[in-house]
Amino acid sequence: MEFEELYNTYFKAVYRYVLRLSGDAHVAEEVTSDTFFKAVKAIHKFRGECEVRVWLCQIAKNCYYSFLKNSGKTENIDTPELLNISDSNTSVEERIARKETAKELQDLLHRIPEPYKEVFMWRTYAELSFKQIAQMFGKTDNWACVTYHRARTMLIKGLEESDYEE
Repeated sequence: MEFEELYNTYFKAVYRYVLRLSGDAHVAEEVTSDTFFKAVKAIHKFRGECEVRVWLCQIAKNCYYSFLKNSGKTENIDTPELLNISDSNTSVEERIARKETAKELQDLLHRIPEPYKEVFMWRTYAELSFKQIAQMFGKTDNWACVTYHRARTMLIKGLEESDYEE
């Protein structure tokens, strides 16, 4: 695949993913550019074990973390609001919608163990399907789905528990 075709096909998906990670359009542009530069240099290493979009998002995530490390901003990795953890419980949905909840959710996300955190981030930020996530981990679609929902449950439970502490 040529650079132009790769770029035109996947730019929006990669940019949107980085924008959700960073919450900053300028950072997303810089990291996305770096992602495609690195992808072109490493295209010969792509084994086709996952979709190209997934591979590019993995590169983008690594580029973003490198950007944070180099800029001294590593404490702020997951700042976008986690809107996808809403539940049928209205009080939790209302809390998620409030801006002050974003920090609480970020803290909760950092406290949940792997692979739950990683699966939740891939599903929420990159909007990957369970099949794509399963491919990345070498697991089944069902494993990815269950892991995501367990992570979501952990986050909702954490929000509910913080209500009792207040």
